[in-house]
Amino acid sequence: MATPLKDVYDEGFLLEFGRRIQSVYPSFDIQAFVASIVDESWEALALKARTRRISTKLGQFLPEDYESALDVLVNIADDCIGFPYLFFPDFVEVYGQAEEHWERSMSALELFTQKSSSEFAIRAFLLRDSTRVMDRMMAWAKHLNEHVRRLASEGCRPRLPWAESLPMFRENPAPVLAVLELLKEDPSLYVRKSVANNLNDISKDHPEAVLEVSRRWQGEHPHTDWVIRHACRTLIKSAHPDALTLFGYTQETDLTVNSSITIHPNVLSIGEACEIQYDLAIRPGDAAYIRVEYAIDFIKANGKASRKAFLLANKIVPGGARLVANRMHSWADLTTRRHYSGEHRVVLLVNGREVAEHHVMLHKSY
Repeated sequence: MATPLKDVYDEGFLLEFGRRIQSVYPSFDIQAFVASIVDESWEALALKARTRRISTKLGQFLPEDYESALDVLVNIADDCIGFPYLFFPDFVEVYGQAEEHWERSMSALELFTQKSSSEFAIRAFLLRDSTRVMDRMMAWAKHLNEHVRRLASEGCRPRLPWAESLPMFRENPAPVLAVLELLKEDPSLYVRKSVANNLNDISKDHPEAVLEVSRRWQGEHPHTDWVIRHACRTLIKSAHPDALTLFGYTQETDLTVNSSITIHPNVLSIGEACEIQYDLAIRPGDAAYIRVEYAIDFIKANGKASRKAFLLANKIVPGGARLVANRMHSWADLTTRRHYSGEHRVVLLVNGREVAEHHVMLHKSY
């Protein structure tokens, strides 16, 4: 089993970090700092809670004045690079939101994002004054460093995973779209992935806005073509007709004939796996661009169903083609999905349309 990410913050890590601070701030009490963090409640804390505790305790052991404390972190920033040091920008979020510190805090987030990432910390500032911060994001979108340019996009994603939602941008994404316009042809794939993910977030609340952007960007540059394809993935998976048309999927109600999906075994326990086999024939005539998926209507704890689709094929096939293939599917619990007993409907989808179905009876494992 993989080691939980939160375990990166062990006592050894904290002691070494304390020594780095002490090298530029000699009065830093390393032992007291570590003891204040690793107490009887430490083991139960999740990753983000551990990050927050470290940043909060730093404020108690560094100089009382925020900007003097920030100077200490800036002085060791070049030696503190990577995911574990997310507590640097988090320190700015916790202690640096006062008006008199705004400019210094923005500069610190710009620096720290080049070492780890300020995508979470910037959101507290956006929620306080989105107009002012988005003006800074526009400037960051032209920065020479790709990590800062990525922050301009990633930091304002309306639905950034593991982060607080930005309701003002879910309501009106126009300020976000203005930033993305500056990044749409960015030479860095790292940045372009963020642009695509941001647009995908927006598509969940404003599909037509993302489709309008996609139509406008399509064909402008190979980078923009890549971005919009990834940006519209949720719209494609949900079979939004305009998204399917935009990317050339064949839109015919009688596209397939003689379709079937079979499952063996179709009675199993949570944690077991089954084989899913599909067989479908494309109507004769012109070639067709198809996306083949199977989708499961997972039974939830409340007894209702929630659908999840899994890609099987995405390609152009000749008219009259027959596609036969199989796939193993595991019913083991994941961190992102728990399974519950009951009858689960499994459907075969071609360009978002159901063409065949089967059922699985899932039982608790004993």
